[in-house]
Amino acid sequence: MQKTILITGSTDGIGLETAKMLASQGHHVLLHGRNPTKLEHAERTLHQLANSERVESYVADLSRMADVEALAKAVSKRHARIDVLINNAGVFKTPDPITQDGLDVRFAVNIIAPYLLTIRLLPRLESTARVINLSSAAQAPVDLDALAGRVRISDDFNAYAQSKLAITMWSRNMARSLKDQGPAIIAVNPGSMLGTKMVKQGFGVAGKDIRIGAEILIRAALADEFATASGQYFDNDSGQFSSPHHDALDPQKSEEIVRAIEDILAEILQ
Repeated sequence: MQKTILITGSTDGIGLETAKMLASQGHHVLLHGRNPTKLEHAERTLHQLANSERVESYVADLSRMADVEALAKAVSKRHARIDVLINNAGVFKTPDPITQDGLDVRFAVNIIAPYLLTIRLLPRLESTARVINLSSAAQAPVDLDALAGRVRISDDFNAYAQSKLAITMWSRNMARSLKDQGPAIIAVNPGSMLGTKMVKQGFGVAGKDIRIGAEILIRAALADEFATASGQYFDNDSGQFSSPHHDALDPQKSEEIVRAIEDILAEILQ
């Protein structure tokens, strides 16, 4: 059955590879990217693999919450139903880590933007739909002051690891809140040290086959084994559902993360 699937950050790396595989399977793929030129190239690539009517593209800079709002509105205007949202876009290392809203870009893109996009698209995500959030084996306790932009983190890896724990925490919190009234919310570590631009820039190594990550995202999006996995964390390094960092298992701490995100959005979008 053909699914309508939105993949953020799908102009390169795991996102593009996932989009290519899904388009080849006949699914309706909604591409997203920040760079219009790269997005156009990705769309042309998918058109060679699938019917052009099954491929769309949307430009948005996820470090800007106004762009996230506009993306959600544009997708909602064209689609009454989204079957799968894959929050894949992420940032690890950048020479300019502070956004125009005064946030660390790792927190803005990796945590806050996917939360806002998911919330805005909930009316289009039925109970059989799925939200797949990109987590990581790298997870570190979240500094709420850093999340809010009041404290700067100089270490790229630490900021990234905090962001990946935070998205895992709000995934579990949202799953608990929605229960069976909304889509399945699943956090997935697609695999460590895959050959993405992020790994090449951050660690200076080629990395492993990115198809490892794309294949698990497709399983999470479509396979029956994930249909009832809302709130769980899948670790593709071990190939199984696993326990994330212990902070993600604490409902109170997860609720604090969500409240902090909501407070940030209320201030930015007022």
